[in-house]
Amino acid sequence: MAVAFLLYVVAEIAAVWAVGSAVGVLGTIALLFAGAFIGSWLARREGGRAFRAFAESARLGRPADAERELTDGMLIGFGGLLILLPGFVSDVIGLLFILPPTRSVARKVWQKRMQRRAVKFANRSHGPVMVVDSEVVTDTPPAESAKKQPPVIEGRIVEG
Repeated sequence: MAVAFLLYVVAEIAAVWAVGSAVGVLGTIALLFAGAFIGSWLARREGGRAFRAFAESARLGRPADAERELTDGMLIGFGGLLILLPGFVSDVIGLLFILPPTRSVARKVWQKRMQRRAVKFANRSHGPVMVVDSEVVTDTPPAESAKKQPPVIEGRIVEG
């Protein structure tokens, strides 16, 4: 993690240096402020859209859509934070999280990662678990399962 942060800082310095060499100090400062202003406006606009879509999905009772919209809101918030950091590299990465086409790719990657982590956490806490559908299925006999019910995690759970 420290190496990634160090590489990020070096990339930011190199980008600011290159832009400063091309357009001068005042141009670089103006570009940094313009990027922060336009990026924060875009983040606010896309965040409002994501919130309205989340509220509509929640109102209609569609949990899959609500999960997608909630993830979109998180990515937009993270992108807005990156845009507000001074630097051109963070602005570009932030814009990638805010713009809808690239945000959908980031959402899919994030959701796959979280699903793997949820299964890994469930395996560590409750024994081997596999997410399949929307039911809870266990291999324990009925008398034993009445004594020891596993916690219900959204999705179909197969223990054993």
